[in-house]
Formats: sequence, C-alpha cells, structure tokens
Amino acid sequence: MPGEANTELTVASLSAKEKVARLKRSFKGRKRGLLLTHDNPDPDSLASAAALGAVLQHQCALPCDIAYGGIIGRAENAAFVRVLELDVKPFNDVHLADYDLFGLVDTQQSVGNHALPSDLRADIVIDHHPMRDEPLENPFADLGGDYGATSTLLTEYARAAKLEPDPRLATALYYGIKADTRDLERQTQEHDVECYLWLFPRIDRGLLAQIEHPTLPLRYFRLYHAAIEKARLFPGALITDLGDVYTPDMVAEVAERLSFLEGAKWSLAHGSFRSHLFLSLRVNDRRMNAGRLIREICSDLGGSAGGHGSMAGARLPLTGTRKQRATLRQEIVRRFKVAFGVEGERGVSLLSAEP
Repeated sequence: MPGEANTELTVASLSAKEKVARLKRSFKGRKRGLLLTHDNPDPDSLASAAALGAVLQHQCALPCDIAYGGIIGRAENAAFVRVLELDVKPFNDVHLADYDLFGLVDTQQSVGNHALPSDLRADIVIDHHPMRDEPLENPFADLGGDYGATSTLLTEYARAAKLEPDPRLATALYYGIKADTRDLERQTQEHDVECYLWLFPRIDRGLLAQIEHPTLPLRYFRLYHAAIEKARLFPGALITDLGDVYTPDMVAEVAERLSFLEGAKWSLAHGSFRSHLFLSLRVNDRRMNAGRLIREICSDLGGSAGGHGSMAGARLPLTGTRKQRATLRQEIVRRFKVAFGVEGERGVSLLSAEP
C-alpha cells in the first residue's frame, strides 16, 4: 500500500551476494531500465549508475540507460564523463514510455533532487546516505549503512555478481569512492577501503590522471576570485555568497575548498542557478551532523536538502521579486549563523582578516 514501509523489501541488512540474488529474482524479465542519478551528478552518482547498469545486464539480461537532471558542469565531472566515455544523457532526452524499470542511485525517492516524476515509483533505490524517516515504498531499497560512497555499494554488487569491471568502469568506481571520501579521509568505512584497494589494480591510471587534472575555463578562476572577495570570516565559520554561478557544482567545490581554512569548523557557500538557490555546507566538527542541520534549516523553504556527517547541500526555489529573493538569502544566512553560534557577529572580510 502506498505510504506504508515494506520492511521485507529493505535489503540493506543482506549480504552483497543476497542483494544480487534478490535483484535477479525481482527484475529478471523486465525489458529496459532507466537509471537516474541525482541532479547535477557527481562522479559517485555517475559511477554507481554505470555499475548498476552493468550488474543488471549481467544478471538479468536487462539493458539500461542512464540519465540525469540538471547539468554536468564542473570540469572534473565533465572530464569524468568524457574520458571514461560514459553513456549518459539529459533526462529531457528520454521517453519514459520506453522503460518498464526505474532506478535511483545516490539519492532517494523522497529527497526530490532527481528528475523522476513524483507519480512514478522507483523499482530500485541504492544510496549510501542515511535512510529518510518517510515510509519506504520502493520494491528494492539499499539505503544507508557503513559506506562513505554509493560506489562502494555497487563495487560490492559487482564482486558478488562475479562481474569483472573493465578498466573504465573500475576507474569510474575508484574515482567515485576517492572523490566522495576525499581520498579515504572523510566518512570512510572499512567497506570503502576494501573496495578502493580491490579496484586499484583494475583502473587505468592514465585515464584517472586526465580526470583529476582537467583544463579549467576562465570563468572558473573568476568565480573563485569572487568567492574569496565576498567571503566573510566569523569565529570558527566561513560564509560566502557566489551570486549567479555558471554551474551549481561550483557551490559545493567552493565550500569544500574553504573548509580547509585553518581554524574553520563550518564552511557555507551559496549561489543561484536557473531560479534556484544552491547551498553547500562542510563541517569539520565531528560532533555536528551537516545533513541533519541543513534539513532542519531548510525544511520549511521547499526544494530539497540532504547529506551526512561532514557534508550536505540544498536546492531551494527562488521566486518573487528581487527584494524577496534577497530577503530569502538573508534569512537563510541568519539561520546558519544562529546554528554556527555567531548570530549578531558582522564578520570580517577573508582578505582583510589577520593571519
């Protein structure tokens, strides 16, 4: 029944071998699948979709297409798709009537940061982020657990299915784990290390180098210049307004980079893209949970928000007049300042702060 969780179909507690067996039992005989990443996908989401497609083809003789909402704009992410020759397409280029199976990777049905229409239920959902409180309605859901990346989960699926990844898929999964765990330094679990080491002999290191060191457009450096100019430094926290960004991926990249500032416990970046406000939060204090905090702050503002211990993001609709949009930005920053314990502080320019 819609709205009721079917705990029997929650597979996170099963072994990888049992998960693959259930996939085969549940979906063998389907004709064609559509696998969706989260919007503006990162390497972890893209690699996971590619691996799930390979497993479904291997186990169920089920061909799958991969699609995404938004854009792939960050230089490393675009290089990831180009160099590894991933067959992915914008959601607007697919026809839903062509598919009898739908999957979501690195996101969840209720999160809202994906392109699957709200009246369609995903058959498969695989995501390393904690399971939401909402009732579980998906026939096959592998959510949460001790994983720092969804690519780790899908590497386990491939191994259990005795599917030997070719160098491109191995490189995709390896980089998905590497990027999401920041070289096994962030939110890393034993599963991540084991899969990372299993994949390493199978990757193409030349392709990996091309992904990690892409050429960068001029607007990349202009955006960073503006981000640093506008950054305000508070006790233990750093907040910057990026204004209009050429790709929402850059909001997360800037928040990540600024989190390396000595003494920073919190790093928040926000910028607008196509009538939405994107926020990215990084936390260096293990006592705080970035995903929980960003959901609490943004829950009454529409859009979507999520993440886990040290990193989180949100996408909120920007509507109304210019003044109303500016007021929304100010209110969001105020809420975060309260959470950071710096309400009432004016902050100082990052460029004029004492070293």
